[in-house]
Amino acid sequence: MTAVLMTAVVTAPAYAAPGDTTTTFIVSGGSLGITVPGTASLGSGTPGTSISGQLGAVQVTDNRALLTAAWTASVTSTSFKTGGGTAAETVPTTDVSYWSGAATATTGLGTFTPGQATAPAAQNLSVSRTAFTLTAGTGDDSATWNPTIVVTLPAAAVAGTYTGTVTHSVA
Repeated sequence: MTAVLMTAVVTAPAYAAPGDTTTTFIVSGGSLGITVPGTASLGSGTPGTSISGQLGAVQVTDNRALLTAAWTASVTSTSFKTGGGTAAETVPTTDVSYWSGAATATTGLGTFTPGQATAPAAQNLSVSRTAFTLTAGTGDDSATWNPTIVVTLPAAAVAGTYTGTVTHSVA
């Protein structure tokens, strides 16, 4: 008798082992900046009275994309002068007050706080004052406000067009 030997070959399906690809990307950070109106007119008044008016929109934009974002906007002023800038032709910074009021618009996450939320909280600009702050922010954000300037005209002020500079900065 003859024996037949048979061998069966079974093959596994063809496939490759999985492969991992480490993938990265960059989130770019920008800058921190402030925009302010180029000019503002507060109107007119007589010696010994006060005049006030809004400056127009001031906006801080923070595009730094920080994990923990914070900034402080500050405001200062020069004296306001007319003519030759003598004592009678000058309104000193102690007679120039500022209040930021509430934000008119905000974007992003964080706590936006005005430096002076209401008119009674107005502060004179004899030194730098806080105009607005952001704390506990994340990512990009912005805040816009329309501050009010109040000028107390000295009783000895002379007639003329008085000019000064209100400066906002952010850090």
